[in-house]
Amino acid sequence: MVIETDRLILREMTENDFDALYAVFADPDIMNHYPYRFDEDRVRGWIRKNIERYKVFGFGLWAVVLKDTDEPIGDCGLTLQIINGQIKPEIGYHIRKDCQRRGYAGEAARAVRDWAFLNTPFNIIYSYMKHTNVPSYKTAIAYGCRPVDEFKDDSGEINMVYAISRAEWNESRKQQAISGCKERRQ
Repeated sequence: MVIETDRLILREMTENDFDALYAVFADPDIMNHYPYRFDEDRVRGWIRKNIERYKVFGFGLWAVVLKDTDEPIGDCGLTLQIINGQIKPEIGYHIRKDCQRRGYAGEAARAVRDWAFLNTPFNIIYSYMKHTNVPSYKTAIAYGCRPVDEFKDDSGEINMVYAISRAEWNESRKQQAISGCKERRQ
């Protein structure tokens, strides 16, 4: 499975992505909002878990690769997560620190959102994050989500839940098509 955007390729991760993903998951700034740090074993487990997800569900977190350099810079994809006590489809994303603030996470998340609505029966797609994780909820907004819930996790921290429905996605696609037609006429 491969998804292409203007600047990125999203593809299934492999064991060969270890070094690139370790650079993301071992970074304490990036993982500041996770309950634990990733060591080498956890990164290898992360890769194995996603390879298993591809086999079982047909999706998971995919490697995010720069088209120009073929360099993996993180991951983004669809997983099933427990969000406020219910299993829900969630788009997650992690981008290497030196590649942040360039729109890569939003670009990848929009591609995953489109893939999910075109290839799965899910009618709502979610992203959730600690309330202090401002870049993450800005990315959720960038791919079309709105805040829908908040809850305290097991450690007592507030988590924000963002979502976009299939109907909202379809409406935004219609609006983009209309605006594209108007631009071509001018």
